[in-house]
Amino acid sequence: MLSADELVPFEEDLKQFLIVNGVHGDEWEQMNRETPEKAIELVALFSDTVLQKVYEKIEFLEFRSADSCLVFHCLSDRSFLIAVQHTQPDLDLSSPETIHVALTGDLSKLNFFRSEKKHQVSREEEVHRLIEQGCVPSVASFWSALVGIVSKTGA
Repeated sequence: MLSADELVPFEEDLKQFLIVNGVHGDEWEQMNRETPEKAIELVALFSDTVLQKVYEKIEFLEFRSADSCLVFHCLSDRSFLIAVQHTQPDLDLSSPETIHVALTGDLSKLNFFRSEKKHQVSREEEVHRLIEQGCVPSVASFWSALVGIVSKTGA
């Protein structure tokens, strides 16, 4: 559920959502005072709607740690993964800058792994699960660069 701070940019959207659901300004204020649990249910439903729209727009996700970088390409029915792991303790894959250094350096210090997984749940639920596990949105250009590098290495 979106927090009060997270709801601020969606104030007008929330008002429209409430109106569509038959709740107007005075009724909303009364609901918050008299039946706050019902108001919380409506905010939860609105939050789900917002997250659904956000997740529909996410196509690439990545997870970074010192040891590895995982990049996901999320399609409608499956996700593809390219994983990069280092073989040298002096490498760090936890930031975009250090990943760039590693990928433009000696590739023999890196291991690449590719995988494909069919979604067992909806695509948006899969995106949500990955975000809960620490993934952040990524970009197509990073994915494309990794595909090119992996193709050259034969992984």
